[in-house]
This record gives sequence, C-alpha cells and structure tokens, in this order.
Amino acid sequence: MTAAGQTVPAKPSPWSPFGHRAFAVLWVATVISNVGTWMHDVGAGWLMTELSSSPVAVAGVQAATTLPVFLFALLAGALADILDRRRLLICINLFAASAAGSLAILVSLDLMTPALLIGFTFLLGSAAAFMAPAWQAIVPSLVPRSDLSAAISLNSAGINVSRAIGPALAGSLIVAIGVWAPFALNALSFAVIIAALLWWKPPAAPERTLPSERVGNAIVAGWRYVSNSGPMRSTLIRAAAFFLFASAYWALLPLVARQTLSGGPTLYGILLGSVGAGAVLGALVLPTLKKRLGADRTVVGGTLGTAVVLAIFALVDNQVLAVGASALAGLSWIAVLSSLHVSAQTALPDWVRARGLSFFLTVFFGAMSAGSLIWGQVAELYGISSSLLIAATGAVLLIPLVWRARLNLGEALDLAPSMHWPQPILDAEAEEFGGPIMIQVEYSVAADKQSSFLELMKQLRLARKRNGAFRWTLVRDVENGQRFVETWLEASWTDHLRHHDRVSEEDKALQSKIADLQKDGHLPVVRHMAFT
Repeated sequence: MTAAGQTVPAKPSPWSPFGHRAFAVLWVATVISNVGTWMHDVGAGWLMTELSSSPVAVAGVQAATTLPVFLFALLAGALADILDRRRLLICINLFAASAAGSLAILVSLDLMTPALLIGFTFLLGSAAAFMAPAWQAIVPSLVPRSDLSAAISLNSAGINVSRAIGPALAGSLIVAIGVWAPFALNALSFAVIIAALLWWKPPAAPERTLPSERVGNAIVAGWRYVSNSGPMRSTLIRAAAFFLFASAYWALLPLVARQTLSGGPTLYGILLGSVGAGAVLGALVLPTLKKRLGADRTVVGGTLGTAVVLAIFALVDNQVLAVGASALAGLSWIAVLSSLHVSAQTALPDWVRARGLSFFLTVFFGAMSAGSLIWGQVAELYGISSSLLIAATGAVLLIPLVWRARLNLGEALDLAPSMHWPQPILDAEAEEFGGPIMIQVEYSVAADKQSSFLELMKQLRLARKRNGAFRWTLVRDVENGQRFVETWLEASWTDHLRHHDRVSEEDKALQSKIADLQKDGHLPVVRHMAFT
C-alpha cells in the first residue's frame, strides 16, 4: 500500500485515503467502535426515559456525554502533543472498555439509577474527551496533505455509517434482549480499537532536542496560538453559533420519539439511524456541494436545514415525516461539522495540532452541553415544541451576525517549519537563562516605505505571539525617524529555542517582505537579552 508522504495524483478522489493501509484499518476499527458508542447513546437515552420522565434528566444524559469534552479537551490536547499518541489511545480505550462493561453488568442486574446512569455516561464521555484530540491529530500522519480534506470527510462519513447502524441495532437489541445489551456490545467494541492500535506502527517522530513541555505551559502555548490565529478564531465563532442551537435536536430527540411521536425504542433507533443515513448521503454529495457553494455557504445551508428539522419536530407528529426529517438533520449536520473540522485542521501546524483541535472540541462540546441544559430547561417550562421552535429561530437569526467569520482561511497557508532562523551565538551557557528572555529586532525603514512596514508588522505581531511571544511592542526612535525597534519576551531560553522550531514557511515569507523594505545595505539586527 502507499505510504504516507509518497507522491499521489494531483487530483485525488474522495476515496484516495483508503489507499493508505493504516488509514483504512483504523477507519474500519473506528466505525466498529462508534457503532458501540451509538448503541450506548440510544440505550442511555432510552433507559433514562424509563427511569425518569423529566426533560431535564433526559437532557442530562446528553449533557453528561458532551460536558467532559468541554472540561477536559484542553488537558487532553496538551497530553496528545506531549505524550506518545498511540500509547495514550490504548490506555484510554482500556479504561473505556472497563467502564462500559461495568455499566452493562449493573443494568443487567437492575441496579441502575438516574444519577448512576449519568455518572457512567460522564465517565465514558471523559474517555472520549481524552481520545478525540489524539485521534484527530494522527490523521495527517496517516495520509499526505493532498488527501487530508478527503480523509476528514471520510472520518465524518464513518461516524455516520456507525450512526446509521448503531441506533437501529440498539433499538432491536433492547426489544429482543433487554436494555443492557447495547452497553455490553459497546464494551466489546473497544477491543477492536485496541487491536488496531496495537497493529499500527506510526512513523518515527522527529528526535527531540528540547525537553518536553509541561502540561500547563503546553495549554498556554496552545491558547496563544489559537487566540492569535485569525483562521482558528473564525472557525470557533462559526462553531459556537451552530452547535448551541443544533444541540436542541440531540437533547430532546428521546422525548420527541416517546411523547410527541408516541413511539418506542425501535422508533428512536430508526430516527437516529435515519440521521446516520442522511449523513452518509451528505458525505457523498459534500465534495460537489462545497465546490459549488464554498465552505461558508455550505455551513449556512446546513444551519437552515437544521432549523427546518427542528420546526418539523415542533409542529408535526407524523412518524414517517419525522424519519425523513432526521435524514435531513444528518445531511445538514455533516455539511456543517465536516466544513468546520477541515477549517480547523488546515489552520494548525503539526506542533500545536492536538491542542488547537482541543480548543475546537471545547467550543463544540461546550456549546452542545450548554445547549442541552438550556433546551431541556426550556422544554420543562414551556414544552418540547416551544423549545424546538426557539432553537430553530435562534439558529437562523445568528447566520448574518457571524457571516464575517470566514472559514478555510488557513487552507492556502504553508505552516510547515521553515527552520530558517540561525542559532544564536551565546556568551554564556544557555542553562543560566532560567527566566524570561527579551528579544529585540532593530529595523531601518525609509519614510516612503513605513506605511507598508507598519501594516506588515501588525501581521508579524500575531505570528510572534502564536509561537510564544508576549509583551510585544514596536517603538520608533524619536531622534532617528527611520529606526524602529521590535521587542518581545519569552518565558525562557528553552521557549525561545522552541520558537525557532515553530517558525513556519508562512512566517518566513512575511519576514522576507519586511526585510525587503529595509534601507539599502541594512539588515534587521537581532539581540537576545537575559534578565539579571
């Protein structure tokens, strides 16, 4: 099979990632495991309707699934960038298998309570929280960059293939065997993932010349990058605007199936299966749709489709129409989620990929958790239909407010390390510089080029801060109007050496433009200073 990084056709097909064996094996294993996850979701949602009829309790199951990602994603992203991702994933899946097995046993013994169910769901959600950044961060190591967008779309399709199978299978198992059966099969599904990870031999990581970052520092570094990255900020704004309102569908669907549609677990499974089928269809048409509409309009279309689904569930009690609406929900969901995910992936360099994706997941699941609690409470006070209609209206009204936050701004950027900064020559041993380091760069710019220089320096400021700088300033010499001095701090000499490793080809191009504006014969003068 083709190895990652090998030359591929200039125009790869949507299926080309399957030509890479590691991607294909892990994709299949993930689909099987996700079938188990969706069976758990159906079993937990339906079991809670038997244990409690309160909309708040039922929505609490959804919140317990998504809240851990909001709470732990940043820590998980830092660990995934620091530790061996394969070993981390194996350990987490072992924990998840144990939790799912214990849940199955308690349910089979009729020892489950609403609080206990939410507790176990929270544990499994926590395992998913620690898995997600690592899973998403390994995708670029499975396929070349030219196949990355297709690989992300196939991963989304795989989730929804499992969504089409798992819920319907869970509904049948609940009727035929009992509500404990989906939980037992979910526990077994984790074994498939563990086996695939044991088989996979990832490419050797580059040898580290610097010590690993501490977890707290790694999270701060991730925040600095995301907060100073325009492409990531735009992606997060669009994600929050959609998921906050789309969460109403997932939070209230068990109650819609039982109360509004007067159905049982089989209908609930069919509704979720229809969502999965719609999403698989969406994955097939998504490349054509994105080519015609672009990512921004595709997300708008998915948002409008979701609003239509919420309105149908609020106003119509026909089961057949509900199944059709669920297919539209799945198509709309994958159109939005895939577009946002690709936008996030392309905005991140490898060194901060897991941490950057963890911020995306924090916004994603934070909005889903908050939305689940909000829409459950609104349904408790005003009814299910009113809650769904309010969510549909809010989703539509927010579209023009976030339109300026454009997607895929990082797609054309070359974020690979440039390694063009020379190693500083020191008068003392680097170990002596334990505290903050000050870096100064002196420029000489003629008056007629200073306007362009200042505009470029605004971009350079963000680039410096993305890579670890803080307290950045640019001052002008009052005695020599052509002399400018750029200054910033970094936490330690080691952090500055990390900055050397993180400067991208995009940063290099920007710095070259600034250097071209210098007066003839002048080059920027760089000084490194330690505090005494």
